[in-house]
Amino acid sequence: MSEIQKALVVHAEEAERIGLPHGGAFRLLADGRDTGGALGANRLSLGAGAAGARSHFHALSTELFYVLDGIMRFTLDGVTTTVAAGGLVSVPPGTPHSFGAAPGSPAEVLVVLTPGVDRFGYFRALGRIQHGLGTFDDLLPASAQDRYDVHFL
Repeated sequence: MSEIQKALVVHAEEAERIGLPHGGAFRLLADGRDTGGALGANRLSLGAGAAGARSHFHALSTELFYVLDGIMRFTLDGVTTTVAAGGLVSVPPGTPHSFGAAPGSPAEVLVVLTPGVDRFGYFRALGRIQHGLGTFDDLLPASAQDRYDVHFL
């Protein structure tokens, strides 16, 4: 018999916050283990024009972005577009993409990855890298890219 998944409630003050430069932050809401692998979710705050992620793809998961505030810039399979608050972007598995806040605009975005994998370790590593406490090389081995389903181009 399969395990029954329980409902998950995360209050804002309970979400782990990982600070980023320029006033940005990750707020870790749900990891794959929290949802029985159904999804993972985080809220990302970016300062004006700040990069969010370099070009990558997910082999297993669809990544959904819902822009809460500001304007985001996405490059999806080589095509760049901007999306303002209230807009949604869905990136299917295997699609190269990168994103960040548009020039001159800070942004807030809810990011959902489904199915979910345990990626909180990845976000913690990014926080350390952004503060000079690690290097991006730590995320480049195939084992790390497979573990987090983040494959850099």
